[in-house]
Amino acid sequence: DQLGINRTTLSGIVEKIKSMLELGVELGVVVGGGNIFRGVALGATGMDRATGDYMGMLATVMNAMALQDALRTAGIEARVQSALTLSQVAEPYIRGRALKYLEKGRVVIFAAGTGNPFFTTALRGAEIGAQIVLKATKVDGIYSEDPKKNPNAELYKDITFDEAMRRNLKVMDATAFALCRDQGLPIKVFSITKPGAMRRVVLGEDEGTLVHV
Repeated sequence: DQLGINRTTLSGIVEKIKSMLELGVELGVVVGGGNIFRGVALGATGMDRATGDYMGMLATVMNAMALQDALRTAGIEARVQSALTLSQVAEPYIRGRALKYLEKGRVVIFAAGTGNPFFTTALRGAEIGAQIVLKATKVDGIYSEDPKKNPNAELYKDITFDEAMRRNLKVMDATAFALCRDQGLPIKVFSITKPGAMRRVVLGEDEGTLVHV
């Protein structure tokens, strides 16, 4: 995959976010940093895992700033909250402030993970009382096998957390998955590239895979 920030991709994400806001939902966004830095992969070359995680967190701040700028250009108010202290470019993560922003219809972009190596940003969903975690991926749901390797792989419309774990399905990192299960926080997995998919998910239509207790 190419590294860097793709403006076309960014514009597409902004349009998807805009369509969701038009439905009146409160939206918090968690961004990754893999397009800039792949810390996990570099861990295999001898880099300290914690150092790699911190570098990855910084990459997410860069992506968050780019998304915030693109949203504002589109007339959408957005706030970046960073788990790392970077006061010149982003405000710190403060739960109460994040909730107030959401209530006012602003998009809150959570950057820098949780500020700690090894811990997942899925924690934010539980902290802000989210009703569901939307996991946008490159495939249109959870399959029994990799659909790129096996075109006959089965697409699950819904599956329980326990069943997904029993089948060793890689929905997201294990810590995030266990946290969502323990909090009873459902996960909807869908394709970020499929036109209208995110809007259909929010409307409760038949789209992607629902992981539930």
